[in-house]
Amino acid sequence: MTTLAEPTTSPETGGVLSPQYRALTIGMTALITLVAFESLAVATAMPTVAQALDGLRLYALAFGGPLASGVVAMVVSGTWSDLKGPARPLWHGTAWFLVGLLIAGFAPTMEVLVVGRIIQGYGSGLLTVALYVVVGQLYPARLRPKIFAAFATAWVVPSLVGPAIAGLIVEHTSWRFVFLAVPALAVPAALVMRPGLAQAGKHEVRPGKLWNKRAMLAVAAAVGVGLLHYGGQQRGVLQVVLLVVGLAGVIAFGPRLLPSGTFTFGRGLPSVVALRGLVAASGFGAEVFLPLMLTRERGLSPTLAGLVLTVSALSWSAASWYRGRPNQPFSHSVFLQGGMVLIVLGIVTATLTLDPHVPVLVGILGWSLTGLGMGTVFPTLSVLTLDYSEREEQGANSSAAQLSDSLSTATVLAIGGSLFAAIEPHSDITAYVVAFGFPALLALLGVQAGRRTTP
Repeated sequence: MTTLAEPTTSPETGGVLSPQYRALTIGMTALITLVAFESLAVATAMPTVAQALDGLRLYALAFGGPLASGVVAMVVSGTWSDLKGPARPLWHGTAWFLVGLLIAGFAPTMEVLVVGRIIQGYGSGLLTVALYVVVGQLYPARLRPKIFAAFATAWVVPSLVGPAIAGLIVEHTSWRFVFLAVPALAVPAALVMRPGLAQAGKHEVRPGKLWNKRAMLAVAAAVGVGLLHYGGQQRGVLQVVLLVVGLAGVIAFGPRLLPSGTFTFGRGLPSVVALRGLVAASGFGAEVFLPLMLTRERGLSPTLAGLVLTVSALSWSAASWYRGRPNQPFSHSVFLQGGMVLIVLGIVTATLTLDPHVPVLVGILGWSLTGLGMGTVFPTLSVLTLDYSEREEQGANSSAAQLSDSLSTATVLAIGGSLFAAIEPHSDITAYVVAFGFPALLALLGVQAGRRTTP
């Protein structure tokens, strides 16, 4: 696999905030921050929304719908970016994202809100993949670690303040502003990028169809993701049927959207894509159970349990910042392996707090190791995805990496949640050990994948 050549229009000096990149960097980072904030804020506001619109029966679909539409959008955006350049899918994605927010914000019924959420998910899938291709085409290789570190921080910062801000909005104004406030900020962020994106608009157009076989496979995989998410929130026979059908769909169609050799840790790009799925599934798969364990088993208040996640978010941000600095002492492969080891240690340490004799502080400090690992691995994988991509493959490979993330996380959350629900009535301790042990095993697999990311 060859390495992508430097963009011909990029000077040899200057950083991501130098005059030629400043507006583009600020605009892209702001846009990602808003997408991340919206995702977290909606999770906080949705219980109130469902009650206000008498739509509890559609509660799960309000989350599963955008996940599924996002899977389709990632594939479409990757193909579109490779054929026509990233500017068009970026603008279309921004438009779909904003339209979805407006529909949800003004929704008179829960059904309309779900439609808005599905449109919103499709838009965010289009624009996030296109943004990665913009980095590949307009930023030289030496600046990509910095911009991807900024992207990682743009996801972390909303996790610190998003739920609190959303809670205040819902409590003191109206839940509708959780949806309607973002468009007012996203439009200026998008307009700021326009001058910088002019160069991306000069992409050499290639023949091909957007809605090709790959897009159809994405639709089938998306149905599987939606069924997994929806089934994970049901009970009884319906849950089993939905999970089995959804898992079958993801297994049957998902791998065909990823590079050959992904599941056997093929050298280079296949292992990069595999590791993207493993790091997301292990980190997020364990994170969902940590506040539950701390509140139910150790008696912490929801606020204090949430602070544990804040600590890991801060360590994630610090690691991402460090990975964006020049003159790193180790190879990408070493950082990836080290990051996955940190995730394993963090999960294991957090699990130890099930023992009442282990201070909760140990679990808090341990979980910060997981944040360090995530912050180390994610930006590194983003850099390698572009390094291992020819110019005409950037869209397809960027979408494959993000698909690996989405498909793996949805699958692990569905399986982990189902196992926890089945075991917990018989043994709390065993249920938590399984809930944390499954992601820890995936992180151990990630150490092996990290070894094979070098071609």
